Amino acid sequence: MSEVLKLAYIGCGAIASHHLYGLKAGAPRTTITAAVDTDPVHAATIADETGARVFLSLDEALENGDFDAVDIMTPHHLHEPMAIACLEAGKHVLLEKPMAPTLDACDRILAAAAASDKVFMVGENSQYWPEVLATDQLLKDGAIGDVISVITNFYVFADDESFTGEHPWRFENALAGGGIVIDGGAHLIRPLRMWFGEIETVIGVVDHPWKKMEDESLGHALLQFESGKIGTFSCLMFDTVLGPSPFWRITGTTGEIHVAGAYQNGVLLFDEQHPEGRMLDGEWDDYSASFIGEMADFEQAVLDGKPLAAGPEVSLGELRTALAIYRSAKTRQWEKVWE
Repeated sequence: MSEVLKLAYIGCGAIASHHLYGLKAGAPRTTITAAVDTDPVHAATIADETGARVFLSLDEALENGDFDAVDIMTPHHLHEPMAIACLEAGKHVLLEKPMAPTLDACDRILAAAAASDKVFMVGENSQYWPEVLATDQLLKDGAIGDVISVITNFYVFADDESFTGEHPWRFENALAGGGIVIDGGAHLIRPLRMWFGEIETVIGVVDHPWKKMEDESLGHALLQFESGKIGTFSCLMFDTVLGPSPFWRITGTTGEIHVAGAYQNGVLLFDEQHPEGRMLDGEWDDYSASFIGEMADFEQAVLDGKPLAAGPEVSLGELRTALAIYRSAKTRQWEKVWE
């Protein structure tokens, strides 16, 4: 196998800087040789930092670029055609979540991946978030006894990084495939599945308080896990001032775990020894830290043949949960996640 992975960035917008942070910290054998974006300024920004060659289209890059793999970070509606084109061109593919906005599109991508001999990975950075992994270990160690319930609260303000330009692509349903539930909400759903297993059924509602966004900017749902555990899932995207709240509040028979949040990193454990709460020791960095493990996972899968922490089909769980919440908002009934 090659000792160096030559990687093309496909889409050099806001998320690309986080991927680059993770690559520099966790993937020392990977080098970016192509920066592809329809916006030459975005492509040039990545090129200036990495020495990559600039391309203004994927077709041009596939024809003239020198790379073994791609990191696709484009709007959701482009995931299917770009991922399939790259797989058919013999490239390893790291694709930002969601795999695609529809299950049919995901099936076509997975079929193309199965027909190739290349690594296909769907990036869900919360799989590698230090706080999530530390919480996973606490739960395995029985730090709060038997889990009773989990409250998930993803209330975030609309940051300038993800909503740039006069009309960001996330405002349009045709480009995003949905609103906050299918997009940012997925980052909160993956850890729930890591900790408590698959989500069986949901009942949910959505609303549209942020009028700039075509699809939902508010969602609430009750989650029933196959294990019998019960949880709540709430998410809001709005250009307002928000107070502190943990992303996850896990209650057990002997204590609680509060995990991260919009204003505070880290894991806070409440138990009999620390009823006031104890912050766990750890390198609680920032959002970008979760991409270190993601980029390392992809590099090791390609160069070393190491199995991925989560195969691409795992990402269907977040998508199916979001789609079930959308169906429930229309039917006003419990909806199965895995039909």
